[in-house]
Amino acid sequence: MTTPLLSINNLSIAFRQGEIAHQVVNDFSLQIEAGETLALVGESGSGKSVTALSVLRLLPSPPVVYPAGEIYFKGQELLRAPERMLRGIRGNKIAMIFQEPMVSLNPLHNIEKQLYEVLSLHRGMRRDAARAEMLTCLDRVGIRNAAARLTDFPHQLSGGERQRVMIAMALLTRPELLIADEPTTALDVTVQAQILQLLKELKQELNMGLLFITHNLGIVRQLADNIAVMHNGKCVEQNKAFTLLNTPQHPYTQKLLAAEPGGSPWPLDESLPPLLKVEALEVAFPVRRGLLKKTVGYHYGIKGLHFSLRPGECVGLVGESGSGKSTTGMALLRLIQSSGSIWFDGHPLHELNRKKLLPLRHRIQVVFQDPNSALNPRLDVLQIVEEGLRVHHPELSAAEREKRVIVALNEVGLDPETRHRYPAEFSGGQRQRIAIARALILQPQLIILDEPTSSLDRSVQAQILALLKSLQEKHRLAYIFISHDLKIVKSLCHQIIVLRQGEVVEQGECQKVFAAPQTEYTRQLLALA
Repeated sequence: MTTPLLSINNLSIAFRQGEIAHQVVNDFSLQIEAGETLALVGESGSGKSVTALSVLRLLPSPPVVYPAGEIYFKGQELLRAPERMLRGIRGNKIAMIFQEPMVSLNPLHNIEKQLYEVLSLHRGMRRDAARAEMLTCLDRVGIRNAAARLTDFPHQLSGGERQRVMIAMALLTRPELLIADEPTTALDVTVQAQILQLLKELKQELNMGLLFITHNLGIVRQLADNIAVMHNGKCVEQNKAFTLLNTPQHPYTQKLLAAEPGGSPWPLDESLPPLLKVEALEVAFPVRRGLLKKTVGYHYGIKGLHFSLRPGECVGLVGESGSGKSTTGMALLRLIQSSGSIWFDGHPLHELNRKKLLPLRHRIQVVFQDPNSALNPRLDVLQIVEEGLRVHHPELSAAEREKRVIVALNEVGLDPETRHRYPAEFSGGQRQRIAIARALILQPQLIILDEPTSSLDRSVQAQILALLKSLQEKHRLAYIFISHDLKIVKSLCHQIIVLRQGEVVEQGECQKVFAAPQTEYTRQLLALA
């Protein structure tokens, strides 16, 4: 018998607080052979990421302790291995794609410097040879105009582009085992298909093992050889992918497979006047060259956008990463400079200065794409969610604010007893729910939702979608829903706007566009959904 590439045997993981140890993974086992893909699926907080981080001993010890179990890589025990041996394995033999790229990338260094650091450290490459390798890898992961983007810093990239850079960094080392923690979460369907094909090719080329953590069962169908399902820190079912997906045995697995987005948007009252009206919206970013950084042209983030939105209506903005979806949201919030007109409930937002905009801010809220960077790590959940109340409703007492926070946390499916914990103590999906609660607590008329469900598993997505629909019906809330998940867009949105490189490719009633798309680009997006 050959030695497995990765073997986890009866692993238990606990977080110790004083004399109390809270166990988060219990008696977990798996094996991955060279050239094999094992998908680890389950809801947020089930222990998937904690297990993956433990393979490379990336969790702080203390408070993390391992009451039982072993982890072997090619027969070498990792849990009790000396740090010197681990340094030779991390990044070189075992690479990892982390869930949140904005946190993983250094904001002070450009992309070229961060990619070169990987090649210099792990492969000893000189800068001239490394540049060609970097450009090839960036091109393979779908970064357009890679040579020009090398000088960009992480904040200049979209969420999907940052994720692709993280994937490129992991693949540059040509690892024997790749641990991918939600690597396609922030990617649109076209790039997602490209990344999955790249991973398949590299598996064959390098005979690479792949531990793929995801909540997207559509990806699992395309990529996985075997599947392990986690629930509350335990492996409830493990089998060959075809067998598990077609004949699931455990009730929890059956529940996951049944939780696909469906349904239609709430009926719209078309007699109502528009709440938001956007005309000829444009955002232009200056392109600077030379030693003095003179402006030599403009790159349009969005160009010539027109639409209106009634109370209780939802418009979906879809397109590839970098197409202008998030830029549109930031322009509507007046967080970046734009031209054109933006009318909200009769107020010309495009003419108002910062002081005059302040009284309207609580009526327009936003849920950002990356919950980790959107939440202050120094504040607990209670302080984060009540922050808007402190600003816009100073008349409320501390007890009244806390009551509203408890209601908001219940609405998004979080236990109010956790309100005194900090963001770092929650999973990615749980942090996104905190961000949604923070937006809902001010009872706005319009919410801009920038990929709000991208980091959530399907069962929680269904819960959040049901919540958003019920709020639409109850309060006539309007949404601008930015997403690459077309199944969710179809379920929630009345209108759809398809963007590509800042320009509108197709626009119209959502159901009609899905039934009969008019452009080839839209047809390609729908075919990959």
